[in-house]
Amino acid sequence: MAQASQNFAQQSFAPRRSEPLFGRLAIIGIGLIGSSIAHAAKDLNLAARVVLYDRDAGVRIRARELDLGHEIAEAAADAVREADHVVLCVPVGACGAVAAEIAASLKPGAILSDVGSVKGAVVDAVSPHLPEGVHFVPAHPVAGTENSGPDAGFPSLFLNRWCILTPPEGTDEAAIARTRQLWEGMGAIVEVMTASHHDLVLAVTSHLPHLIAYNIVGTAEDLATVTQSEVIKFSAGGFRDFTRIAASDPTMWRDVFLHNKDAVLEMLGRFSEDLAVLTRAIRFGDGETLHKHFTRTRAIRRGIVALGQEKPETEKLRKD
Repeated sequence: MAQASQNFAQQSFAPRRSEPLFGRLAIIGIGLIGSSIAHAAKDLNLAARVVLYDRDAGVRIRARELDLGHEIAEAAADAVREADHVVLCVPVGACGAVAAEIAASLKPGAILSDVGSVKGAVVDAVSPHLPEGVHFVPAHPVAGTENSGPDAGFPSLFLNRWCILTPPEGTDEAAIARTRQLWEGMGAIVEVMTASHHDLVLAVTSHLPHLIAYNIVGTAEDLATVTQSEVIKFSAGGFRDFTRIAASDPTMWRDVFLHNKDAVLEMLGRFSEDLAVLTRAIRFGDGETLHKHFTRTRAIRRGIVALGQEKPETEKLRKD
């Protein structure tokens, strides 16, 4: 972790490779993450040929208009055929079905990966479909915006962001190293951990905050005494931040909560207990408890900023 943090602090741009890392990179799903990978892979010469597929014909048409890849395939199996590395950029609930669909077309030695923010359920869903000789290296780029679709992507989305790899025990080390190179090539800082540990950590840092944001925005909308126009008109910075999070892709987040249920429920229980303490402090005028809590959480925010995890989402890659 110390070495990763040091590299994180030092990295300011993602350089273009003199030689491509992969001959053929296939991306299944052309949303925010898939289109951003495509942009970065082309701009930084991470693959000699970038091939994309999306089940939505309209998205495929738009991807061609945006020139996102060297090729837009009309079937998932065609996209992955002869690919050295395949990235599933689909909701976690769809990963198993897509893996089954493309399994017969994966060449021996290919690396299959994904970008889902739940890992245990994805490993369980994908692993049974893997052909002999295909390496599965699950990945989770901890990056995003509230926007979705092929127009939402930009090449520096992963710059100075963490990408967590969760390879199952016994995964080929060379495949792990190549997957690390792909994400580091896009400017990400790579960490490796088990799928179960990842799911617990992300339940705290990502999934629970999204659940709270969806809930509080919904509560504000439902209040009979506050019109929707007043909610929008008088939104303070905190509520605006909640609305940004709550604008995230509903299909993706539905699948996240359904497939990381145990970890999310555990964290939600702890959150409810802590909220009860704050509720009691407010009710009985316990300012000392409130001040201690707010001071501790303020220090956490400062730590996040110190690690460089707060940057404009529109920052663009510096080119050589």
